[in-house]
Amino acid sequence: MRVAKLDQYGLLQVSGEDARAFLHAQLTNDIEQLTPGVARYAGWCSAKGRLLATFLVMPCTGGFLLQLSRDLVPAVLKRLSMFVLRSRVKISDVTGEWLQYGLWEVLPGGDLAVRQAEGRIEVGIDGKRTLLIAKTPQSADTAAEGWALDEIRAGRPLILQSTQDQFVPQMVNLELAGGVDFKKGCYPGQEIVARAQYRGAVKRRMVRLRGATLRPGQELFSDDAPGQASGSVVNAAGDESLAVLQVSALEAKAPIRTQPQAAALEVLPLPYSR
Repeated sequence: MRVAKLDQYGLLQVSGEDARAFLHAQLTNDIEQLTPGVARYAGWCSAKGRLLATFLVMPCTGGFLLQLSRDLVPAVLKRLSMFVLRSRVKISDVTGEWLQYGLWEVLPGGDLAVRQAEGRIEVGIDGKRTLLIAKTPQSADTAAEGWALDEIRAGRPLILQSTQDQFVPQMVNLELAGGVDFKKGCYPGQEIVARAQYRGAVKRRMVRLRGATLRPGQELFSDDAPGQASGSVVNAAGDESLAVLQVSALEAKAPIRTQPQAAALEVLPLPYSR
């Protein structure tokens, strides 16, 4: 079994009597019906429907843990706390209280199953990987990039500081990755997200690319729109990446490049379909 220490993630804890209702009113997914033995992906949007963060929401004793990009923790903590108002909710940065590891092993119970013990939370990510959040150090024998690469191949976006407030959830396929519930009640940006879904207003979509070492936020170009950027990178690991591109360029099967004269990148399939 391979084990990687996942320092790219931070953790917020949301606790208190109103924690569930508070998160349900803020996030793109249904938290009211989230049971103790299941985790759930979700996004948090601005009033304009743009993603400020993506979360893995995990029930824990006394509330919930939100896994997010580590570089977003201070800003998200500050902004999310502004919405607490009179709710009986406490939001805290617990990144330093837990250690996060990626295990290449299967957790019984299926995808996003949660198993808790004293000082330890395990979440089944998919058919070959488990997330371990622990109070005590574990032995790690592989690089975190391997975990990031598997997340890219799974088509799961992670919003970073460099990509914050740029994409509505459908642009990064968050609804296809199980992170949006269109039947739940209102949340910030909900009308815009719903309009994009039901009126076909999404002109950009996320794809998987291979062929160059890229960085999140980097602009990409297509031959059908010379002289202007056709998209940008969401996440990258090794020579693979997730990138949001103009649907028109994808439909035209126009070559995608890091710059107008560079070699074309390979567009690869994702494990879900639109």
